[in-house]
Amino acid sequence: MRDEYIQQAIAWLREADGLLITAGAGMGVDSGLPDFRGNAGLWRAYPALAEARRDFQSIANPRAFMEEPELAWGFYGHRLKLYREVEPHPGFAMLRGWAGRMRRDAFVFTSNVDGQFQRAGFPEDRIEEHHGSIHYMQCTEPCSSRIEPAADFVPRIDERACRHIGPLPRCQRCGAIARPNILMFWDAAWLSSRADAQAARLAGWLASVKRPVVVEVGAGTALPTVRRFSERHGPRVIRINAREPQIDPALGIGIEGRAVDILSAIDAGLGV
Repeated sequence: MRDEYIQQAIAWLREADGLLITAGAGMGVDSGLPDFRGNAGLWRAYPALAEARRDFQSIANPRAFMEEPELAWGFYGHRLKLYREVEPHPGFAMLRGWAGRMRRDAFVFTSNVDGQFQRAGFPEDRIEEHHGSIHYMQCTEPCSSRIEPAADFVPRIDERACRHIGPLPRCQRCGAIARPNILMFWDAAWLSSRADAQAARLAGWLASVKRPVVVEVGAGTALPTVRRFSERHGPRVIRINAREPQIDPALGIGIEGRAVDILSAIDAGLGV
């Protein structure tokens, strides 16, 4: 069945005039990025949080930046440093190559905040980061609607304690602690203007595509935002997932496996 689905994916990609790439956390795992699926994944990557019995929701929370900014920036600063250093796996380049064959190229919709698609060469104006980006910051208050690049911030982390050491990033306007421009749990303070502008560009692109194909990679059911978005743009959804490939046959096909393995198999067929 897997070979049959791969052949179907190849046929859809050859017929499409635009590629909609939808991606969840599983897209980055093959690049060496940690999987925070459940507390086990988080605590394996951050033992200090395991010792403190801190779950993902308690650290991915704006309150953490108000009450324990050194710990919050220990976690997010380490991630920022990691995302700046890790090279995207070859599957990203394969997707770029597929898009280059299509009249309307590609657009990315992702729940990931790691900036890996930009690092892999996807144009900034062809990406919607639905939950924001760790590469941008905002005020914790927030005192204004300003969203600033985090490029000048160099995290200094005590990895054993998962704490930031040295000066914390500050809002350039009011001096309060700055935080990543990421939608967190129970987050009424997230500034969404950057993501909103991305969404508007994606809507315009979708309106221009006549024969879209969706390639969804690594999007799970725990937070089903990406999966639901993919399915709204069926019926030609190619769902690639190591654990949860299931999809209504009326909407697409589900292929079980690691992102880079399945993308490579499809790419080999497209190259024939």
